[in-house]
Amino acid sequence: MKLENALNYSHTLLQQVVQPGEFVIDATVGNGYDTEFLARLVGPIGGRVLGFDVQLQAIEHTTDRLDEAGITNTQLIHKGHEHVGEYLTDQEVAGAIFNLGYLPGADKSVITHGNTTLEAVSSILPRLRKEGLLVLVVYYGHPGGETELNAVMDYVEALPHTDYNVLQYGFINQENQPPFVLAIQKR
Repeated sequence: MKLENALNYSHTLLQQVVQPGEFVIDATVGNGYDTEFLARLVGPIGGRVLGFDVQLQAIEHTTDRLDEAGITNTQLIHKGHEHVGEYLTDQEVAGAIFNLGYLPGADKSVITHGNTTLEAVSSILPRLRKEGLLVLVVYYGHPGGETELNAVMDYVEALPHTDYNVLQYGFINQENQPPFVLAIQKR
C-alpha cells in the first residue's frame, strides 16, 4: 500500500460514497479534472454534476475537457461557489469537492476566500444525504491561504459531532505547507 497525496485521497473517499445516478457538486472547477471524475462516478443515466468557478478560463478549459470526453451530465456555472445555494432545490447531494487556493497556471491573485467557501459549505451541508461527503482539499501556502485555512478549520471543528464526522488527512513531514484533506460526512 502506498499513502495517497491529498488530491488522490479525496477521489478515493468520494469513490466509496458516490453512486451512479446521484447529484454531486464541484465547487471549484479549475481545469476540470474533478468535474470529469465526478461525472464518470455518477454516470450518464440520471447522474448530474453542478460545477462552479469564478474564472472564465476554468469554465472554458473544463467545457473543452468534457466535450472531448463526450460527457454531457454536467452544468457549469461561471460564478463563485458562494452562489451554490441559488442552484440547489430539494435534491440531495451525494458528494461535493472543493480545491481551495488558486488555479495552477492562472492568475495567482484570484484565490478562494474563507467567507465565500463557508457560505458554499453552509449551503451544501443541509442538503447532503446521509453518509454523503463534502471534501475540501486545502491548499494554503499562498498569500491569503492561512486566513482561509483558519476560517475553515474553526467552522469544521465546531460542527456538531452528532450530525457530522470530520476527517483531516495529510502529510505532516513535507516542505512548503503541503495540501491536506478535510472530509465532512453527514451521519
